[in-house]
Amino acid sequence: MELQDVEKCCGVVTLREDFSGQELVSFSGILIHPSTGAVICIGLPFFRLIIGEKTTYANERRILLRHNFRDKFKISVSFPSSSHVEANACRAGKPSEKHGKQEHEAELLMLVNCVEFKHTFQALFHQADKWCFHGDQGDDLIQNVDYLSWFAVLKVGVPNPGTVSWCSSLSLQKGSPVVACGSPFGSLCLDLFNGTVSRGIISNLAGEDNAVILTDARCLPGTEGGGLFAMEDNCLHLIGVIVSPFGWKANEWIGLTLVCSIHSILGSIAKFGEIQDPLRDVWLNPTEVNMTRKSNLGQYPIVCLVDSGQRWGSGVLVTSELILTCRHVVDGKSTVGLKFHHRDRVLDIVGDVLFSTKASSPYDVAVVRSRESIFDVVIPRMAHKFNIGECVLVSGYGGLGQRCGPSVSCGVLSKAITFNRRAIMLQTTCAVQAGTSGGPVVRASTGELLGIVCSNTRDLSTKATYPHLNFCIPMSVLHGPLLRFEQFGDIKAFDVLDAAEEQVKRVWRLQDKQSKL
Repeated sequence: MELQDVEKCCGVVTLREDFSGQELVSFSGILIHPSTGAVICIGLPFFRLIIGEKTTYANERRILLRHNFRDKFKISVSFPSSSHVEANACRAGKPSEKHGKQEHEAELLMLVNCVEFKHTFQALFHQADKWCFHGDQGDDLIQNVDYLSWFAVLKVGVPNPGTVSWCSSLSLQKGSPVVACGSPFGSLCLDLFNGTVSRGIISNLAGEDNAVILTDARCLPGTEGGGLFAMEDNCLHLIGVIVSPFGWKANEWIGLTLVCSIHSILGSIAKFGEIQDPLRDVWLNPTEVNMTRKSNLGQYPIVCLVDSGQRWGSGVLVTSELILTCRHVVDGKSTVGLKFHHRDRVLDIVGDVLFSTKASSPYDVAVVRSRESIFDVVIPRMAHKFNIGECVLVSGYGGLGQRCGPSVSCGVLSKAITFNRRAIMLQTTCAVQAGTSGGPVVRASTGELLGIVCSNTRDLSTKATYPHLNFCIPMSVLHGPLLRFEQFGDIKAFDVLDAAEEQVKRVWRLQDKQSKL
């Protein structure tokens, strides 16, 4: 599919009261099989219409059919209109649709529980971490994550000879480019928002057949139920359905979109759907595409988890034994645990903290030496120039922490602050969460190491976090001490970081009492 075809298959699903016509809720949906009018969307909103105990059904059932829901509601699906469609309608003697939409009545065929997604989700997102996801506004169902694994299958009467190709999630890789398509704000201003696209990369994958997908493609409320598409040779292939456009961990906005693999959803429909399902052939005989594009993340610096006991964060390997991280990650400890997810292996190693900046230093830096050499790794090239607006990647253990391996997010280098012709602070728009501190910032085109992440932005007056504005210590500050240490083996080479000028301290004043950040 090309981009314009993606926009045409992403519509808005609206639930209404039967008699009054009052809108109950609206969200996005995907026309998965145009010739039969089969649409897939999230199942959460339909639980407000169920007959019986909602929680019991969500926990114990694998499939729900139309008779499980009350009668007095209507479903419509609106797709973006085009001049071609409007011309055909006029020639057929039908009035052209207004306000840039084509609204069609839809039939609810079933709700299906994607158990692969559910089991993976429960293993990753523990209730103790106080996760909360965007969903059905005005309803407390979103607090119970059991509802997030349900998906609805609808049928609309819009036969179309087109096809929607989908890609097995097994062939996906972190760092691969993706396009998200949905309708921000649901049915509000359909002529403006229906079929809106956003670009990003795959940030992380987890579970059997990669049932859970995280992406940094930025989505807004109303895009839940929309599609995530991978790019292969300038063609787009459906890889997942957006479950939640964003989420919070202990009130921290993580800035990533939660997606369920379409592979897992279709597998659940084929497995649990009844034999008389009129669309059974759709689930059993999809148009599948195997992705061949490989991610180039293997050329980038190696990131590891740094665990000091009560605190943990990220670090970047700069030699076969030396790791850069942040002072607040090592938390004053002399030894820390290091965990590397490298080439399908997990290595647990003890590291000795060689150096940590003083609390009075503006630079939040620590140097750790692994007790074992890490072989077969990429030793990063250090960047000396910083180009504002260039594409960068951040890798780290934020969001899912120790349970899923490092996540990666894409953005731009939004600012470089200099002093005496040397960069002393970098800012990026990559999605950064707690646990990413110490992770590498790399130039997307070459893999060069630009710096390490120090913090994202937190407004102390409102307690709000902003994952897409973060602060990084550039390698122009760290490269000199690293070279001197490698050459002479004297840890005092890093003492220069504690002797920063007052001008540098003013730049890194984010945690001063007079600062709100």
